Amino acid sequence: MSNKFKGTLFVLICVALWALIPVVAKLGQASLDNHQFLFWSSLVSLIVLSLTAVIKGDMSELGSYSLKEWLYYAFLGLLGTYIYYLFLYLGYAKAVGMEVLVIQYTWPIFILVLSLFILKEQLTIRKTIAIALGFIGVMLVLTKGEFENVQLNNLTVISLVAAGSFCFALFSVLSKNIKRRAPLVVISIYFLSATLASLISMLYFSEFAVPSSAEIMPILLNGILVNGFSYLFWLMALRSAEASYLAPFTFITPVLSAIYLIVFFDEPMLGIYLVGLACVIVGGLVNSLGASKKA
Repeated sequence: MSNKFKGTLFVLICVALWALIPVVAKLGQASLDNHQFLFWSSLVSLIVLSLTAVIKGDMSELGSYSLKEWLYYAFLGLLGTYIYYLFLYLGYAKAVGMEVLVIQYTWPIFILVLSLFILKEQLTIRKTIAIALGFIGVMLVLTKGEFENVQLNNLTVISLVAAGSFCFALFSVLSKNIKRRAPLVVISIYFLSATLASLISMLYFSEFAVPSSAEIMPILLNGILVNGFSYLFWLMALRSAEASYLAPFTFITPVLSAIYLIVFFDEPMLGIYLVGLACVIVGGLVNSLGASKKA
Protein backbone atom coordinates (compact mmCIF):
# COMPACT_ATOMS: atom_id res chain seq x y z
CA MET A 1 0.00 0.00 0.00
CA SER A 2 1.57 3.28 -1.13
CA ASN A 3 1.87 6.29 1.17
CA LYS A 4 -0.42 8.32 -1.11
CA PHE A 5 -3.12 5.65 -0.91
CA LYS A 6 -2.81 5.40 2.88
CA GLY A 7 -2.93 9.19 3.19
CA THR A 8 -6.06 9.32 1.03
CA LEU A 9 -7.73 6.52 3.02
CA PHE A 10 -6.96 8.16 6.36
CA VAL A 11 -8.15 11.61 5.29
CA LEU A 12 -11.43 10.15 3.97
CA ILE A 13 -12.02 8.51 7.37
CA CYS A 14 -11.44 11.94 8.93
CA VAL A 15 -13.91 13.47 6.50
CA ALA A 16 -16.62 10.95 7.44
CA LEU A 17 -16.09 11.66 11.15
CA TRP A 18 -15.66 15.45 10.95
CA ALA A 19 -18.85 15.73 8.93
CA LEU A 20 -20.73 14.67 12.07
CA ILE A 21 -19.72 17.86 13.91
CA PRO A 22 -22.96 19.78 13.15
CA VAL A 23 -25.03 16.78 14.28
CA VAL A 24 -23.24 16.13 17.58
CA ALA A 25 -22.91 19.85 18.29
CA LYS A 26 -26.64 20.34 17.81
CA LEU A 27 -27.64 17.32 19.89
CA GLY A 28 -24.95 17.82 22.51
CA GLN A 29 -25.74 21.46 23.26
CA ALA A 30 -29.38 21.12 24.20
CA SER A 31 -28.64 22.55 27.65
CA LEU A 32 -24.84 22.98 27.61
CA ASP A 33 -23.12 26.06 26.21
CA ASN A 34 -20.03 25.92 23.96
CA HIS A 35 -17.56 26.06 26.88
CA GLN A 36 -19.25 23.19 28.72
CA PHE A 37 -19.68 21.07 25.60
CA LEU A 38 -16.02 21.55 24.65
CA PHE A 39 -14.83 20.60 28.15
CA TRP A 40 -16.79 17.34 28.34
CA SER A 41 -15.86 16.34 24.79
CA SER A 42 -12.17 17.06 25.41
CA LEU A 43 -12.26 15.11 28.69
CA VAL A 44 -13.78 12.06 26.98
CA SER A 45 -11.16 12.27 24.22
CA LEU A 46 -8.36 12.49 26.78
CA ILE A 47 -9.60 9.48 28.78
CA VAL A 48 -10.27 7.22 25.77
CA LEU A 49 -7.07 8.02 23.88
CA SER A 50 -4.89 7.79 26.99
CA LEU A 51 -6.38 4.42 27.98
CA THR A 52 -5.86 3.15 24.43
CA ALA A 53 -2.21 4.25 24.57
CA VAL A 54 -1.80 2.50 27.94
CA ILE A 55 -3.35 -0.75 26.65
CA LYS A 56 -1.06 -0.65 23.61
CA GLY A 57 1.94 -0.07 25.84
CA ASP A 58 2.78 3.25 24.18
CA MET A 59 2.80 5.35 27.33
CA SER A 60 6.33 4.21 28.14
CA GLU A 61 7.46 6.60 25.42
CA LEU A 62 6.55 9.55 27.67
CA GLY A 63 9.73 9.02 29.64
CA SER A 64 11.82 10.03 26.64
CA TYR A 65 9.96 13.32 26.04
CA SER A 66 11.94 16.46 26.78
CA LEU A 67 10.37 19.51 28.39
CA LYS A 68 10.61 21.26 25.03
CA GLU A 69 8.56 18.49 23.41
CA TRP A 70 5.93 18.62 26.17
CA LEU A 71 5.54 22.37 25.72
CA TYR A 72 5.46 22.06 21.93
CA TYR A 73 2.76 19.36 21.94
CA ALA A 74 0.74 21.30 24.53
CA PHE A 75 0.97 24.36 22.27
CA LEU A 76 -0.26 22.33 19.29
CA GLY A 77 -3.11 21.02 21.44
CA LEU A 78 -4.18 24.58 22.21
CA LEU A 79 -4.16 25.42 18.50
CA GLY A 80 -5.95 22.40 17.07
CA THR A 81 -8.09 20.94 19.82
CA TYR A 82 -9.00 23.97 21.91
CA ILE A 83 -8.91 27.35 20.11
CA TYR A 84 -10.31 25.98 16.87
CA TYR A 85 -13.36 24.37 18.50
CA LEU A 86 -13.85 27.12 21.08
CA PHE A 87 -14.26 29.72 18.33
CA LEU A 88 -16.20 27.33 16.10
CA TYR A 89 -18.80 26.56 18.78
CA LEU A 90 -18.97 30.27 19.60
CA GLY A 91 -19.73 30.94 15.96
CA TYR A 92 -22.56 28.41 15.90
CA ALA A 93 -24.01 30.01 19.03
CA LYS A 94 -23.72 33.67 18.01
CA ALA A 95 -23.73 33.90 14.20
CA VAL A 96 -25.62 32.48 11.22
CA GLY A 97 -24.65 28.84 10.86
CA MET A 98 -24.22 29.04 7.10
CA GLU A 99 -21.77 31.92 7.41
CA VAL A 100 -19.83 30.05 10.08
CA LEU A 101 -19.51 26.93 7.92
CA VAL A 102 -18.24 28.94 4.95
CA ILE A 103 -15.56 30.61 7.06
CA GLN A 104 -14.77 27.37 8.90
CA TYR A 105 -13.71 25.68 5.70
CA THR A 106 -11.09 28.24 4.85
CA TRP A 107 -8.64 26.08 6.82
CA PRO A 108 -7.77 23.84 3.85
CA ILE A 109 -6.80 27.01 1.97
CA PHE A 110 -4.73 28.15 4.94
CA ILE A 111 -3.03 24.72 4.87
CA LEU A 112 -2.11 25.19 1.22
CA VAL A 113 -0.58 28.60 1.93
CA LEU A 114 1.21 27.59 5.13
CA SER A 115 2.61 24.41 3.58
CA LEU A 116 4.36 26.54 0.95
CA PHE A 117 6.22 28.58 3.55
CA ILE A 118 6.67 26.12 6.44
CA LEU A 119 6.93 22.74 4.71
CA LYS A 120 8.39 24.12 1.46
CA GLU A 121 5.85 22.18 -0.60
CA GLN A 122 5.38 23.21 -4.21
CA LEU A 123 2.29 25.03 -5.46
CA THR A 124 1.04 23.34 -8.62
CA ILE A 125 -1.77 24.20 -11.01
CA ARG A 126 -3.55 20.97 -10.06
CA LYS A 127 -3.50 21.80 -6.35
CA THR A 128 -4.78 25.31 -7.05
CA ILE A 129 -7.61 24.02 -9.24
CA ALA A 130 -8.52 21.35 -6.65
CA ILE A 131 -8.70 23.92 -3.85
CA ALA A 132 -10.76 26.31 -5.99
CA LEU A 133 -13.26 23.59 -7.01
CA GLY A 134 -13.55 22.39 -3.43
CA PHE A 135 -14.28 25.87 -2.10
CA ILE A 136 -16.83 26.52 -4.88
CA GLY A 137 -18.55 23.23 -4.01
CA VAL A 138 -18.70 24.18 -0.34
CA MET A 139 -20.10 27.63 -1.16
CA LEU A 140 -22.78 26.12 -3.41
CA VAL A 141 -23.91 23.68 -0.71
CA LEU A 142 -23.84 26.14 2.16
CA THR A 143 -25.51 29.02 0.31
CA LYS A 144 -27.85 26.79 -1.73
CA GLY A 145 -26.64 28.76 -4.74
CA GLU A 146 -27.76 32.09 -3.28
CA PHE A 147 -24.42 33.76 -2.57
CA GLU A 148 -26.06 37.01 -1.51
CA ASN A 149 -27.25 35.23 1.65
CA VAL A 150 -23.71 35.24 3.04
CA GLN A 151 -23.39 38.78 4.35
CA LEU A 152 -21.08 38.25 7.36
CA ASN A 153 -23.09 40.55 9.62
CA ASN A 154 -21.38 39.57 12.87
CA LEU A 155 -17.81 40.44 11.88
CA THR A 156 -16.33 40.01 15.36
CA VAL A 157 -17.54 36.43 15.78
CA ILE A 158 -16.85 35.56 12.14
CA SER A 159 -13.32 36.91 12.51
CA LEU A 160 -12.81 34.64 15.52
CA VAL A 161 -14.03 31.64 13.50
CA ALA A 162 -11.54 32.57 10.76
CA ALA A 163 -8.79 32.86 13.38
CA GLY A 164 -9.73 29.41 14.68
CA SER A 165 -9.56 27.99 11.15
CA PHE A 166 -6.10 29.48 10.75
CA CYS A 167 -5.07 27.88 14.05
CA PHE A 168 -6.25 24.45 12.90
CA ALA A 169 -4.36 24.84 9.63
CA LEU A 170 -1.20 25.85 11.50
CA PHE A 171 -1.71 22.91 13.87
CA SER A 172 -1.99 20.53 10.91
CA VAL A 173 1.09 21.83 9.14
CA LEU A 174 3.23 21.79 12.29
CA SER A 175 1.97 18.33 13.25
CA LYS A 176 3.35 16.92 10.01
CA ASN A 177 6.89 17.31 11.37
CA ILE A 178 6.20 15.13 14.44
CA LYS A 179 8.14 11.89 14.03
CA ARG A 180 7.39 10.17 17.34
CA ARG A 181 6.68 6.43 17.07
CA ALA A 182 3.46 6.51 19.11
CA PRO A 183 1.07 9.18 17.79
CA LEU A 184 -1.56 8.24 20.39
CA VAL A 185 0.69 9.58 23.14
CA VAL A 186 1.20 12.87 21.32
CA ILE A 187 -2.54 13.23 20.70
CA SER A 188 -3.23 12.46 24.37
CA ILE A 189 -1.07 15.45 25.24
CA TYR A 190 -3.08 17.52 22.75
CA PHE A 191 -6.28 16.69 24.60
CA LEU A 192 -4.71 17.09 28.03
CA SER A 193 -3.90 20.65 26.98
CA ALA A 194 -7.41 21.15 25.56
CA THR A 195 -9.11 19.70 28.66
CA LEU A 196 -7.21 21.95 31.06
CA ALA A 197 -7.74 25.03 28.89
CA SER A 198 -11.46 24.33 28.40
CA LEU A 199 -11.89 23.71 32.14
CA ILE A 200 -10.39 27.12 32.91
CA SER A 201 -12.45 28.91 30.26
CA MET A 202 -15.63 27.10 31.37
CA LEU A 203 -15.16 28.13 34.99
CA TYR A 204 -14.22 31.69 34.03
CA PHE A 205 -16.70 32.45 31.22
CA SER A 206 -19.50 30.03 32.16
CA GLU A 207 -20.08 27.55 34.98
CA PHE A 208 -19.66 23.87 35.70
CA ALA A 209 -22.59 21.82 34.42
CA VAL A 210 -23.32 18.11 34.10
CA PRO A 211 -24.67 16.92 30.72
CA SER A 212 -28.27 15.81 30.55
CA SER A 213 -29.10 12.21 29.69
CA ALA A 214 -29.91 13.26 26.11
CA GLU A 215 -26.49 14.90 25.72
CA ILE A 216 -24.39 11.99 26.95
CA MET A 217 -24.40 9.97 23.72
CA PRO A 218 -23.53 12.96 21.46
CA ILE A 219 -20.69 13.90 23.83
CA LEU A 220 -19.37 10.32 23.83
CA LEU A 221 -19.57 10.13 20.04
CA ASN A 222 -17.90 13.51 19.72
CA GLY A 223 -15.20 12.75 22.28
CA ILE A 224 -14.36 9.23 21.11
CA LEU A 225 -14.60 9.53 17.33
CA VAL A 226 -15.37 12.97 15.93
CA ASN A 227 -12.80 14.87 18.01
CA GLY A 228 -10.93 11.84 19.34
CA PHE A 229 -9.63 9.10 17.10
CA SER A 230 -10.14 11.35 14.06
CA TYR A 231 -6.98 13.18 15.17
CA LEU A 232 -5.07 9.90 15.03
CA PHE A 233 -6.20 9.33 11.45
CA TRP A 234 -5.42 12.95 10.56
CA LEU A 235 -1.90 12.69 11.97
CA MET A 236 -1.38 9.40 10.11
CA ALA A 237 -2.64 11.04 6.91
CA LEU A 238 -0.20 13.93 7.36
CA ARG A 239 2.64 11.44 7.84
CA SER A 240 1.71 9.63 4.64
CA ALA A 241 1.15 12.47 2.15
CA GLU A 242 1.76 16.16 1.55
CA ALA A 243 -0.50 18.52 3.50
CA SER A 244 -1.36 20.42 0.32
CA TYR A 245 -2.36 17.13 -1.34
CA LEU A 246 -4.70 16.23 1.55
CA ALA A 247 -6.32 19.65 1.90
CA PRO A 248 -8.76 19.45 -1.08
CA PHE A 249 -10.24 16.17 0.20
CA THR A 250 -11.40 17.93 3.36
CA PHE A 251 -13.87 19.99 1.30
CA ILE A 252 -16.00 16.84 1.13
CA THR A 253 -16.73 17.30 4.85
CA PRO A 254 -19.39 20.06 4.71
CA VAL A 255 -21.05 18.40 1.72
CA LEU A 256 -21.31 15.17 3.72
CA SER A 257 -22.51 17.24 6.69
CA ALA A 258 -25.45 18.39 4.57
CA ILE A 259 -26.28 14.74 3.83
CA TYR A 260 -26.10 13.88 7.54
CA LEU A 261 -28.44 16.78 8.33
CA ILE A 262 -30.88 15.51 5.72
CA VAL A 263 -30.79 12.00 7.21
CA PHE A 264 -30.91 12.95 10.91
CA PHE A 265 -33.01 16.11 10.84
CA ASP A 266 -35.15 15.62 7.69
CA GLU A 267 -33.78 18.71 5.95
CA PRO A 268 -34.73 18.90 2.24
CA MET A 269 -32.40 17.53 -0.47
CA LEU A 270 -31.73 20.21 -3.07
CA GLY A 271 -30.32 19.82 -6.57
CA ILE A 272 -27.64 22.39 -5.79
CA TYR A 273 -26.22 19.93 -3.25
CA LEU A 274 -25.47 17.51 -6.08
CA VAL A 275 -23.75 20.27 -8.07
CA GLY A 276 -21.62 21.17 -5.04
CA LEU A 277 -20.77 17.51 -4.44
CA ALA A 278 -19.73 17.17 -8.09
CA CYS A 279 -17.36 20.13 -7.73
CA VAL A 280 -15.78 18.58 -4.64
CA ILE A 281 -15.39 15.15 -6.25
CA VAL A 282 -13.86 16.63 -9.42
CA GLY A 283 -11.49 18.70 -7.29
CA GLY A 284 -10.40 15.61 -5.38
CA LEU A 285 -9.89 13.65 -8.61
CA VAL A 286 -7.84 16.45 -10.14
CA ASN A 287 -5.66 16.51 -7.06
CA SER A 288 -5.24 12.75 -6.59
CA LEU A 289 -4.75 11.88 -10.27
CA GLY A 290 -2.12 14.57 -10.57
CA ALA A 291 -0.26 13.12 -7.59
CA SER A 292 -0.52 9.58 -8.98
CA LYS A 293 1.10 10.56 -12.25
CA LYS A 294 4.04 12.08 -10.36
CA ALA A 295 4.43 9.07 -8.06
